[in-house]
Amino acid sequence: MTLLQNIITGISVGGLYSLYALGIAVVYGVAGIINFAHGYFIAFAAYVLLALAGVPVLVAIVCALAAGIAIAVATERGVFRFARGADPGTLLVLAFAVALAIKSLLTLVAGSDTVSTSFGSELAKPLQIGSLSIVWIDLVTIVVAGVMLAGLALLLNRTPVGVQLRAAAEDFTMARLVGVRSNRVMMVAFAVSGLLAGAGGLLLVARSGTLTPTSGLQPVLIAFVAVVIGGLGSLPGAVAGGFLLGGTTVALQVLLPEEIRPYRDAILYTLVIVILTFRPQGLLPSANERSRV
Repeated sequence: MTLLQNIITGISVGGLYSLYALGIAVVYGVAGIINFAHGYFIAFAAYVLLALAGVPVLVAIVCALAAGIAIAVATERGVFRFARGADPGTLLVLAFAVALAIKSLLTLVAGSDTVSTSFGSELAKPLQIGSLSIVWIDLVTIVVAGVMLAGLALLLNRTPVGVQLRAAAEDFTMARLVGVRSNRVMMVAFAVSGLLAGAGGLLLVARSGTLTPTSGLQPVLIAFVAVVIGGLGSLPGAVAGGFLLGGTTVALQVLLPEEIRPYRDAILYTLVIVILTFRPQGLLPSANERSRV
């Protein structure tokens, strides 16, 4: 049963990492922006959730998701839209500037101290099924990740705007030539990214129970590594990279001798380097990335 429990934990962590990665991948695929501000979209949504402590939980969750969408769309409309067509280096610096601005705003409003919350505390309890003990937060994470991934798949494959998003992700210039409205597609891409950030923020708070203005740093680093492993610009690649990274993290935590576990992350990222040495384009690169390799 221990093996099954570890598999469930690996799927849970992988699902969370996939949500993080998709938020970056969907924007990069359409806009060509490696949006390092995405982690602070996650932190912003999480702080909105904390600010609504005392209101009905469902209302707080909806507001946190809406906050993630709002900050992402506002960033696209107020910052990135004016830099469209800029070189990748400029866009990268701009993304870092937006991340620092959001972090500074959170610090100014909420302070720099670690904030604790009881949101999701009930989910830390185990569900006992015979000899199998599964923490509720793992099951909830798997369900949320599954719903979000399925919803995104339906959006991309069953709606006109989803088809436009996929077309823009493959070849934005050609998509514009055949009539895809660039402003609309960009806004939808950032809105989807914001929704994923909101879901990631909820799960982040529920899993850790604490929050600081720098809480967005680790998710965005994880997301970036997962996206690079999967293949820049590839949405299936981002999902694959997230699950691979999450599953490997849990496997190393379980399999490594106790005295070596503090070096888990070093070993993990060494494996990432090895993968990228042999597959520099990632596991499932987009058509654009394949043409560059």
